Amino acid sequence: MELTGKVVVVTGGTRGVGAGIAKAFLGAGADVVVCARRPPGEPVELGGRTAEFRPLDLRDPAAVRAFFAEVAADHGRLDTLVNNAGGTPYRLLGESEGEGEGEGEGEAERHARVVELNLVAPMRASLAARAQLRAARGSVVMIGSVSGVRPSPGTAAYGAAKAGLENLARSMAVEWAPEVRVNTLVLGMVRTERSALHYGDAEGVARVGETVPLGRLAEPGEIGAAAVFLASPSASYISGASLLVHGGGERPAFLDAATVNRRDINKPEGDGR
Repeated sequence: MELTGKVVVVTGGTRGVGAGIAKAFLGAGADVVVCARRPPGEPVELGGRTAEFRPLDLRDPAAVRAFFAEVAADHGRLDTLVNNAGGTPYRLLGESEGEGEGEGEGEAERHARVVELNLVAPMRASLAARAQLRAARGSVVMIGSVSGVRPSPGTAAYGAAKAGLENLARSMAVEWAPEVRVNTLVLGMVRTERSALHYGDAEGVARVGETVPLGRLAEPGEIGAAAVFLASPSASYISGASLLVHGGGERPAFLDAATVNRRDINKPEGDGR
C-alpha cells in the first residue's frame, strides 16, 4: 500500500473518521491535505508526518473550485479525493421545532441542507478535482453509510443522500473510466470522540457494539486502511464497487425475539446430547 509521492485530499479530515482516514494515508507515505470549515483542535499527524490543513466550506462552489486549483498548483498533482465530509442531526420527518405558519417549508429546507452536505457537496468536490485526477489517473473514494441501504428513521434525509451517493459513484465510475476509478466505502458504526452523543457512556458504546457480529464498533483507522486499499495499486481493477465496512452488519432483531433454541434445530430426533 505504498503511496509515497501521491497527493490525497480528505474532506472533513480534521476529526473522527476523517482524521482516521488522513492518518492512514500519512502512514502509507502520501502527502495529505485535509479541509474543513474550522481548523482542527490539534494537528492531524502520524509518525512525525502532519496533514496540511486548508479551510473550505464545501457549500461554496467558487471556494471549492479555488481550493482544488490551489492544491494542484502547490503540490503539482492530485491522486486521490476522499469525500468524507458529512453528517446529520437526529430529526424525524415532519417533526417541527416550533409552531406557526410556514414551519413545513422550514423543515423541508433543513432536510435539504443535509442532502446538500452529504450528496451535492461530494459531487461538487469531485467535479472540481476531476481534471487533476484524470491527469494522475487517480481515484475517488466516497464515504457512504449503511443508512443508505436500510431504513433510517430519524435521519431519513441522510440515508437518502447516502443512497444517492453510492449511485453517483457507480455512474461516475463508468463516465470517468478509464482515467479515474470511483468507489464507495459503506460504513457501519464507528467509535469516535463523538460516540457518546449517539450511544451514551462507555457501557452504552459497548452494548451497541455487541449488536454487531464482530462484537464492537469500528475504529477510524480501520476505515482509513480500507480507503488506502481502494486508492492503492492493489485495487487497480476495482471501480464502481461498494465495499461494506460494517463488521458483519446489524444483527437481525428477529434473532433476539425468537423463542426457539437455534442450537437444537439440527439435532436428530431423539438425540439426547
